Amino acid sequence: MEQGSMRSEAKSAGSTQFKGAGASSSVSDSLARGKDAIATAASDAMSSASSDLQALRSDLSGLKDTLATFMAEAGGEAAKSAREVASSVAGQAGGVAQSVADRSAELASATSQQVKTFASELETMARRNPIGAMAAAVLVGVLIGVMGRRS
Repeated sequence: MEQGSMRSEAKSAGSTQFKGAGASSSVSDSLARGKDAIATAASDAMSSASSDLQALRSDLSGLKDTLATFMAEAGGEAAKSAREVASSVAGQAGGVAQSVADRSAELASATSQQVKTFASELETMARRNPIGAMAAAVLVGVLIGVMGRRS
């Protein structure tokens, strides 16, 4: 019986060795499959990130172009508005200047007419009263002389 029991122990030890080799092989296969799965997942993640990065670059480029177009149009509109305002102000200033010039010409004409009328009146008074005109001229001369000495 002892030999039988040894044989059964040897059988059981052999089957344990066989099971241990199979388990080691199974673990190695599982590790290899896990490694391959991780490599595949990493590769997929890299390609997905690469395509996302490319899409982001494309979107940023489009945004840059849109912003450049917007700024160009805004600048053009601002320049157009500035030209219109300047033209309007220049037109109004020209209108005001023309109005001032017209009024100044009218005032000069009216003043000139009044001076001519005043000179005509003085001449008429001097013809009617020559002695009074000479007395007035002497009085004006004396006043001018007194004023000249003070300064």
